[in-house]
Amino acid sequence: MRPAQFQKAVLDWFDQYGRTNLPWQQDTGAYPVWVSEIMLQQTQVSTVIPYFERFMQSFPTVHDLASAPLDNVLHHWTGLGYYARARNLHKTAQHVVTELDGQFPDNVTQLIELPGIGRSTAGAISSIAFKNQASILDGNVKRVLARFSATEGWPGKREVVEQLWLIAETFTPLDRIADYTQAMMDLGATLCTRSSPNCSECPLMGNCIAYKQGNPKDYPGKKPKKKLPVKTSYFLMLRNEFGELLLEQNPPVGLWGGLWIFPQCETKEDLAELYARLGVEPDSEQILEVKRHTFSHFHLDYQPVQSEISSAGLSALQVAESPNQVWYNPQNPLSLGMPAPIKALLANIA
Repeated sequence: MRPAQFQKAVLDWFDQYGRTNLPWQQDTGAYPVWVSEIMLQQTQVSTVIPYFERFMQSFPTVHDLASAPLDNVLHHWTGLGYYARARNLHKTAQHVVTELDGQFPDNVTQLIELPGIGRSTAGAISSIAFKNQASILDGNVKRVLARFSATEGWPGKREVVEQLWLIAETFTPLDRIADYTQAMMDLGATLCTRSSPNCSECPLMGNCIAYKQGNPKDYPGKKPKKKLPVKTSYFLMLRNEFGELLLEQNPPVGLWGGLWIFPQCETKEDLAELYARLGVEPDSEQILEVKRHTFSHFHLDYQPVQSEISSAGLSALQVAESPNQVWYNPQNPLSLGMPAPIKALLANIA
C-alpha cells in the first residue's frame, strides 16, 4: 500500500469517525497539547479528561504552571500515577518561561531536550501544535502499525521499535498532519484495540497483513513475563488528640518523589525506631490488614498502623516542626500531592 493510499484511507476515516470533541482539541496551542500528551502517556483518555480540565482551570498558561508551587501541581496529579510526569511538567514549564521566553520550540530535536518529552511526545506536539511533518509512535500507533505490517516482536526491543519508527515515518504525510496524527491515535484507541480489534470497520483492513493472516491479536509481541518482586512497608497513621494525622514529604526524586505520605518503615520491628525518630509515645496502636499497590516493576505490600497520641505522649522534640512534616486534618484537607494509597487511607478516615 503506497503512503498516499494509506494516508487517504486514514484521513477519510477520521473525517467520518474521528474524535474531535476532546477537551485538548479545542485549543491546539503548544501548552495544552503538551499537557494532554504528558497526561496521556500510559493513561486512557477517559481517565485523563477530568484531570486535564481541572489542571487547565488551575494553570491556564505555562506561566501559571511555572509559578505554581510543586505541591499544588502534585495535588492536581494525585491519582494519575507516574508522578515523575508531574514533576517534569513543572520543571519544563519553568525552563520554557525562564529560558525560552514562554515559547515552546516547534521541532522534535529541541522538544526532546525538555524534561519528560520523548520522541513520540515531541512528534505529537510538533505535528498538532505547529503543523510540522513529525511522526508519532505511542502505544496505540505501535499496535496499528505492528498489525498492519505484521512486525514481530515486543516493541520494547530496540530493533522492533526502530522498525516501527521506520514504518511510521514512511506513512507520515506533509498535509493535514495534525488530523493524521490524531487519526492514528484514534484508530488504535477505538478500532485496533488490544483485546477486541474491530477489523471490519478499519479503513486499513484490506491491506493489513495481520488481518489477512487471521491473527491480529498476536501483534504487537508481548513483553516477556517476569515475576514482580514484593516489597513491604508499614505506614504509621499517627493521629493526635485533634484528629489530625502526621504526613511527611518525600525527597523530590525517587519513588513518590515530592509526594506526602505517612511516616513509614520496612518491618514491624522498625516501628519502635520510627516512634523514636518522631519523638512520640503512642497511647494505642492497631495494625490493620495488609494492602497491595502495584508499580510497573514491583508490588508494594503495606500495612497501615493506626496510632493515637495525646499531648502527654509528645516528647520534647515534638513533631511536625520540620518543613517536610504537617498535621493533616481529613475533615479540612490541605492541597497536597499524595499517592493513591495514602489518599485512599485518608478518604476512609474522613
